[in-house]
Amino acid sequence: MELTEIASISGKGGLFKVLKPGKSGVLLESLDEAKTRIVAGASQRMSLLSEISIYTTTQEGTVALIEVLKKIRKEFNNDLGVDATSDNDELKSFLKSVLPEYDQDRVYVSDIKKLVKWYSILMQYAPEIFEAPAEESAK
Repeated sequence: MELTEIASISGKGGLFKVLKPGKSGVLLESLDEAKTRIVAGASQRMSLLSEISIYTTTQEGTVALIEVLKKIRKEFNNDLGVDATSDNDELKSFLKSVLPEYDQDRVYVSDIKKLVKWYSILMQYAPEIFEAPAEESAK
């Protein structure tokens, strides 16, 4: 699985695997034990994780979500030391340790909570996304 196959839907918790486009929307399946299937229609805001980035103060202005996820895995693996219910200052410190150049004015605590939740879900249900593409082609 790759980030291009995983989506977030505004207003719905968790992450979803994109199964296939349909006439009335995109068929999705939750990335959890329940494997709940839903159709995301045009009225719902769906974002592919591959299209998400985090604001930075660098010249580029953003860094791709996958790069941040890989940094988190490299530095923390399964023990982040924080979760979505952690104190706001702890969450900000966590992101600062992973991405020192993140834009503190444009990245909200709610965004960091989502990042932590998504990381945990991906580690549990789609750990293969953390493999570098170069490693994939070398096999």
